[in-house]
Formats: sequence, C-alpha cells, structure tokens
Amino acid sequence: MAKNHIQPEFTRELLHPRYWLVWFGIGVLYLLVLLPYPWFTRLGRWLGRRAMSVMTRRKRITRRNIELCFPDMTEQQHVEWMVKNFEGTGQAIFETGMAWFWPEWRIKKWCKIQGIENLMLSIEEPRGMLVIGIHFLTLELGARIIGTVRPGVGVYRPHDNKLMDWLQTWGRLRSNKYMIVRGDVKGMIRSLKQGELIWYAPDHDYGPRNSVFAPFFAVEKAATTIGTSILVRAADPLLIPFIPMRNEDNSGYTLIVKPPLEGFPVDNEVTAATFMNKAIEQQILLAPNQYMWLHRRFKTRPEGEASLYN
Repeated sequence: MAKNHIQPEFTRELLHPRYWLVWFGIGVLYLLVLLPYPWFTRLGRWLGRRAMSVMTRRKRITRRNIELCFPDMTEQQHVEWMVKNFEGTGQAIFETGMAWFWPEWRIKKWCKIQGIENLMLSIEEPRGMLVIGIHFLTLELGARIIGTVRPGVGVYRPHDNKLMDWLQTWGRLRSNKYMIVRGDVKGMIRSLKQGELIWYAPDHDYGPRNSVFAPFFAVEKAATTIGTSILVRAADPLLIPFIPMRNEDNSGYTLIVKPPLEGFPVDNEVTAATFMNKAIEQQILLAPNQYMWLHRRFKTRPEGEASLYN
C-alpha cells in the first residue's frame, strides 16, 4: 500500500473507556438507521430544529452566510432558509449513518442517479476524473451513491478523535478504493494520471494559503482554493459536477451528475477560481437549503478588511 493511501486500522486503544460515549453514540445511530427511512428522516428534522436553540453561534453564522449571498431576499426568507437548513443538518446525521452502515441494496432502493453516463466518460477516454462534490449536507451519502456504480478515491482530512477517525475512514471505504490525505497533492495527481475518480470539494474557505479572492454569489471577495488549477494543470482530468439532492417529498435522494465542465482557464488562478465558483453556485441553486451554510465560508478577508461575521 502506497504511503498516501489511508486504510483504517482498528487497535485495542479504541476500546478505552474514554471512547465509550462515542461508541454509545455510534451504536444508537446504527440502530436508528435500521428503522424505516421516513421515521428517522422526520426525527432528523426535529433534532435540527431543537439544535437551533443550542447551537446559537452556528445559527448566527448560517443566517449571516445566507444574508451575504442572497441580499435581495427578505428577512423572512432568510429566516425560513435558515430553519430549513438546520432541519437538513439534523437529517444529515442519519444520512451519514446511512452512508456508513446501509447495505448496497438499501442505498439503491432510496437513491437514484441522473446522468450516470457522465461517470463513465473517463473509462472510455481513459482519463482521470475530478468529481466536484461540494459541501451539501448529503455529502457522505452522495459519495456512497457514486460508489455503488463507480468506486473512486476519497480525499481525507484526519479527525482529532481517533475512534471517529477510524470510523469515518472505514465508512468511506465502502464507496472508495482508497483514501488520500487532503494535503497530499502529489498523491491526487498520481491517482488522476492513473485514470482514477477523485471526489473533490473546492467550495470552502481553507485559509489564505494557496487561495485567491474571487466572487461567490453576492460576496465579491471570497477566499477560494487554487487547488483545482494545480490539479487540472498537472493531470488534465475531466471536471464533473454532481449534486446529491434530498427529495422534497421524502421519497429518498436524487444524485444528479452533470456533463464535464468545458473551458477551464488554466492560465490565471483568479479567473479559474471565479470559473469554479460559478459552477458551484449553479449546483447550490438546485437545492440551496441543502448546502452546508453553517460553516464560516467567508472567514478569510483581504488584508485590512474587517470580518464579515462581527
């Protein structure tokens, strides 16, 4: 196994009493996702609404992000979107359990794919494929759905809790061939050159290092990673957007796989970041309440500019 490939390793240390509460939570989640889907999806919405009274900081961040991105909406609409987003956050807990614990037949029963032919393009070429999987609340489930038809390579950020680190890696390997540490750009390039599919999310604020400022919705200067430019220049992969949407009628999920993006500007990092942000915006607008608005998307500001979250 190459050093950039991450595999879960279960050790006796994970049975230490300090992890017992986490084990209990994992056990409860496992049992709950054995229930009929409509039962725990309603429970998830209820938990999300209850969380609003506890997660007051995240509530402010969510509301602020929506205000910044959609300033033309009314205050009432901002509040309604925030409430729906928290309901979806509650559902996301169970969707993570679905992704990690459900058997494949149950995934296929509740999850449909539109545009499956776009996932197979790099097999025909052959060519590496960078699947643009932005931070929807359903992101864990979306990766598992893709894995039922085209297992790929997951990009991995280690968890501070060793048990959660082992569990999330184990769960994600149900839909991936192997995992790569997020900072291992050489490993990503190597896998793309080998014709692999890599799930990649360029939509968060990863800090000032290796970022440029580009427009994102109504925010003119949003810190945006240049990682996409680096990967495209080095490996020339197909860029395939996909959106794992929660059906509004509670009938399950629809994963929409778009055709490859054309005309990515490799010669200018700001233009490239703007190009990617526009593509990401189009995906978000298909299900805006299901995007992960609770993160500080605009925490990094140009030097001398005040925080947008004060």
